[in-house]
Amino acid sequence: MAASMAQVLLIRPGATIYDEQNRVQGILDIPLSEGGRARVSRLAEELAGTPDGEAITALYCGPGESVMRSAEIIGRALGLRPRRIDELRNLDQGLWQGLQVEEIKRRNTKLFRQWIEDPRTICPPQGETVEDALDRVKAAFRPLIRRHQDGELIGLVVGEPLARLVSCFLRKTSRFQLDEQLPCCGCERIDVPADLLANGSS
Repeated sequence: MAASMAQVLLIRPGATIYDEQNRVQGILDIPLSEGGRARVSRLAEELAGTPDGEAITALYCGPGESVMRSAEIIGRALGLRPRRIDELRNLDQGLWQGLQVEEIKRRNTKLFRQWIEDPRTICPPQGETVEDALDRVKAAFRPLIRRHQDGELIGLVVGEPLARLVSCFLRKTSRFQLDEQLPCCGCERIDVPADLLANGSS
């Protein structure tokens, strides 16, 4: 019987200055803002006092300053050492990185709307396609699925918008959309299908 991982608690990191200014961050290495650090600390305290927090057996995170610092704060509260998975780096948004979302929207309204509603059809200049990022996500989960099974709950700290792509992948939902304002510092518990990495999953 194929191994299956039962559940993932998908956690968004705290906000950076770029998040607060509604700038496209992508793979730029921006630290947590003061408010972002405070919010992660509150989330860590909340998790530590819940059944979810007590049930997490392992904690993983993508690379990047804000993601790793968020994972460290949460890990201290839960008594877990986060392990970094480089394949879970954020979506590379190329030359759009550093720009305010409103600026991209003003420059090309039609392209921006398509990017929000169906990011799979748009690749920012010198950026990464959603399909390439999805391939990285699949590669990251293969060893996790082998390692964690029999009802384990693992914590996973990933930046936006890759976190939303991870959520779509884990839920086997093909529709991947963005918001003009991406969420920070929240979590969602996801039941992972046993056949997640079967041929044809997306």
